[in-house]
Amino acid sequence: MRSAVIVFPGSNCDRDMAEALRLVTGRAPDMVWHRESALPDRVDLVAIPGGFSYGDYLRSGAMAAQSPVMRAVREAAERGVPVLGVCNGFQVLTEAHLLPGALMRNAGISFVCRDVPLRVENSQSIFTSRYEAGEEIVIPVAHHDGNYQADAETLDRLEGEGRIVFRYTGECNGSARDIAGIVNEAGNVLGMMPHPERAVEDAHGRTDGRRLFEGLMEAVSQPA
Repeated sequence: MRSAVIVFPGSNCDRDMAEALRLVTGRAPDMVWHRESALPDRVDLVAIPGGFSYGDYLRSGAMAAQSPVMRAVREAAERGVPVLGVCNGFQVLTEAHLLPGALMRNAGISFVCRDVPLRVENSQSIFTSRYEAGEEIVIPVAHHDGNYQADAETLDRLEGEGRIVFRYTGECNGSARDIAGIVNEAGNVLGMMPHPERAVEDAHGRTDGRRLFEGLMEAVSQPA
C-alpha cells in the first residue's frame, strides 16, 4: 500500500502517523509538504495528521485547508482514494468542506489528553471493517478544539446514513451526540479526533488503533 502523509507548518503528529503506516503496511509513506501541488502517483491512502497547523490561528485547520496540496487531496477523494484525517486533520477536512460540520473549542475550555473509550457505530466502512459494530475500544485523544458541532438536519442525516463511525461512550469534549468520527457520503473520507496511530503496538499500552490501518490495507489491496 502506498500512502502519503500531508505535512503542514505546525504538524506534530506526522511522524507518529508515518511510523504507524510503516509498521502496519511494511512501507514508509511519502511525506508531502503542504506547498506541493500534487500527490505521489498511484497513492492508495492520504493521511492528514494531528498537530497545530499554522498555530491554529484564525480557526483550527482553516489556513491549512487553503494550502496548495489540499486541491490534490480533494481530487484524490473524489476519485475514491481513502483519506484519513486525525485530530487537526479532522479539523482541516471540515474546513476544506470534505466533511460537514465544524470542530469547536472543547466544553469546559480545557485541553483534553487521555485515553478515551469509543463505541464503533458502523463496522461496514473501509476504516472499520476489522471492528465489530457496537464494540468498545480505547484510543488516546489530545485536543483543545474537538467539540464536533453541526446543525440538527446534518446530524440527523449523519445518523440516518450510518456515517457516524465512532462515538464517545463518556463525556470527552462536548461533541454533539458524542460524535468522535464521521465519514463522507461516499465513505472514503474519515475524520476522527482520537489518535489511532498512537495505539498500534504494545509499547503504546494498547493496540485498538492498529485494526483501522489493517482494514484500510486490506481494502485497498482488493481488486477493483
